[in-house]
Amino acid sequence: MNLKYILGTIISIPLLPIMYYQGKRIRKTIPSLPEAKGPSGTVKQENEAKPITILAIGESTFAGVGVATHDEGFTGSFAKAIAASYNTSVDWKVYARSGYTAKKVTERILPKVEEASADLILIGLGGNDAFTLNRPHQWRKDINLLIEKLRKKYPETPIVFTNMPPIKEFPAFTPLIHFVVGNLVEILGEELNELIKHHPKVYYNSAVLTIAHWSKVLGVPPDKSTFFSDGVHPSRFTYQVWAQEMARFVKENEIL
Repeated sequence: MNLKYILGTIISIPLLPIMYYQGKRIRKTIPSLPEAKGPSGTVKQENEAKPITILAIGESTFAGVGVATHDEGFTGSFAKAIAASYNTSVDWKVYARSGYTAKKVTERILPKVEEASADLILIGLGGNDAFTLNRPHQWRKDINLLIEKLRKKYPETPIVFTNMPPIKEFPAFTPLIHFVVGNLVEILGEELNELIKHHPKVYYNSAVLTIAHWSKVLGVPPDKSTFFSDGVHPSRFTYQVWAQEMARFVKENEIL
């Protein structure tokens, strides 16, 4: 059992009624944004080599909540960055739903994945498992099952997990929720980082996303309205910056 999780649970249990009340208030103030349209696309390059096929599977960030189309969201931006980096065309497809945990993705989304082959599988999860206070050992079981199901269909395809969502940065959340849920999502990330060591060709970008880092690197003011669309989900700008960082992660680790 994760010691950090045990200590966090002991501290958090008396605060859960307050957090529940705060969560209800927050849900009333956050606009209900739709998922992005256009869940598939192609990025063309002059190179006549066979296109790279990328599948993106996950929760609301991969569902494109916060932007109008997937082309301007994470997956479309990632595909453009990969196409430019490898000088090859990219076919991409999104399989994602807002509100889904790792367990729901495995049960409800994986059966709908229709591609017979893929060159890269991206997984974006963690936020909803943290919001639902999923336990670390159950998270490990859920992720292991997700990987096992994917491996049956795609035995050699690299699987890449994106960074955990930066819940401590969400401007819509209270300090209490930042503490409880933000710490939990970081614990889930640590568990994932250990878990992938037991799975060949499975990767996880463990870098913790922060506004301060992006602000410094990009030379933009640390204004959270620039980085978030509704106080929780990324803005178009953030999706594109995050996607470019993930494309660099793939390139630097020679995953493709």
